[in-house]
Amino acid sequence: MHPPRRARRTGLLAAAVLLGAAAPSAPSAAAAEGAPAWTAAPSGGGRPYFYLEGVAGTVFEDKVALSNPGGEARTVRLRGTGDDSGSWIAFAETEVRIPPRTRAEVPFTVTVPAGAAPGDHPGAIAATGAGGSADVPVHLRVSGPTLAALTVEDVAVEERGDGAVIRYALVNRGNTALVPRLAVRAEGLLGGEVLRRAPRPLPLRLAPGQRVERTEPWPGAPALDTVEVRLTATAAGGARGQATATAAFVPWTTVTATTLLVLAAAAGAVRRVRRRKPPEPAPAPGESTHPERPLVQSGATT
Repeated sequence: MHPPRRARRTGLLAAAVLLGAAAPSAPSAAAAEGAPAWTAAPSGGGRPYFYLEGVAGTVFEDKVALSNPGGEARTVRLRGTGDDSGSWIAFAETEVRIPPRTRAEVPFTVTVPAGAAPGDHPGAIAATGAGGSADVPVHLRVSGPTLAALTVEDVAVEERGDGAVIRYALVNRGNTALVPRLAVRAEGLLGGEVLRRAPRPLPLRLAPGQRVERTEPWPGAPALDTVEVRLTATAAGGARGQATATAAFVPWTTVTATTLLVLAAAAGAVRRVRRRKPPEPAPAPGESTHPERPLVQSGATT
């Protein structure tokens, strides 16, 4: 990690653009075909990003270098980005015209509010102009007690094809940036443990207060079972978060086909029973097949 740039408690610098010495008239290698139209980087060379560290209330001073290797002038616009630190960055000039084969060094300040929380406040200098854009990271750390806190939220399991996908969110609840690790475990009602993935680092860096939604593929998930999925996230500083979700895997296509077969078999059985019902016994000789009923003679007299 690069050493912190020296901080001075000063006001905003007066607008100024320091132009480097012009290169020879012959095009340089950077101006060859395929080279970027212009570049942005921390001044002084050798730094891939800005690293600033100090207590709340500090005003940091630095410079961003804009290089134009081409044969025509370029205009580049500058602004600060970041959840909070972006608004703390102020430039001597927000729009800079760079002559051909020239480097411009633009002073800027980062003013940390007196009430800023200790911990990491990542940001960047965003440069845009004809021919492209560039982001120069600004790693700002405010000194003081830090809190590493991480939560896992909104865990859900969805069937997908022959497997499933686990959805979840990670939230940085502390005041320091975190690089989380994730472990996954699932236990089934029918067969015990059905999934175990050891803790592994995730390809992300969570800024304080940042929320990121992610998915975890699960090929070969159970075809028929009820499972409890447990996600455990950890990070440096003792941060730890855990959440669970329950999911039922039911092969509805198979269930529907089986149900239809059962119903068809039941219907066939009923038909067979009806066909096998014994016939009514034949009446004895001379016995009427119709029960006698009393006759009523209308208008009979005695």
